[in-house]
Amino acid sequence: MSRLRYNRKQAVDILCRQCPSLGRFISSCGPLKLKVARDRDLFNALAAAIIYQQLSGKAAATIHGRFCGLFTDQVPEAGQATDLAFEDLRAVGLSRNKALAVQDLAEKSLNGSLVPMHRMGRLNDEEIMENLCQVRGIGPWTAQMYLIFNLGRPDVMPSADLGVQKGVQAVYRLDELPAPEQVADQTAHLAPYRSAAAWYFWRAADTVLMT
Repeated sequence: MSRLRYNRKQAVDILCRQCPSLGRFISSCGPLKLKVARDRDLFNALAAAIIYQQLSGKAAATIHGRFCGLFTDQVPEAGQATDLAFEDLRAVGLSRNKALAVQDLAEKSLNGSLVPMHRMGRLNDEEIMENLCQVRGIGPWTAQMYLIFNLGRPDVMPSADLGVQKGVQAVYRLDELPAPEQVADQTAHLAPYRSAAAWYFWRAADTVLMT
């Protein structure tokens, strides 16, 4: 894993000042351990994101491992992916929709539809999300995960994420699970470090599940 593109301590200090409720949880939770992936290949990273959608970690890891086995040195690459038959993808465990999504991702990775990772630094978050969401099977949630965990963008709040919603409910002691719009409103003041805040909300949700 590689480092974030922003200062951890500064992010945590600002979050604690801006939100006492979150600050109390941060004090009990400990240091920010959010990291970004080393993978610099767009197809590889997004194919993994597609495969992991709506699956448990263990099941997704098994299918992803089989998927990697279809490629030279077990490293997924768009050029090789276009040579794979639909049946090859289905045979390693991909659902019909995910197999179609991987094929579309490979095609768009090669035809110039997707901005290469090394050029994404010139784009803002909204532009990157718009670019990624043109791929079948990639919606706002997957694009936001890519911004947080692959690009290390500092100010992303995935308000439709169930874990974030549960974390917001726990930190702010809400009676009901907040809707995405409420999460966005409740956390707007945590800019410009909402990615770090989201990480702590995920931890808060985990804490609730363990108690």
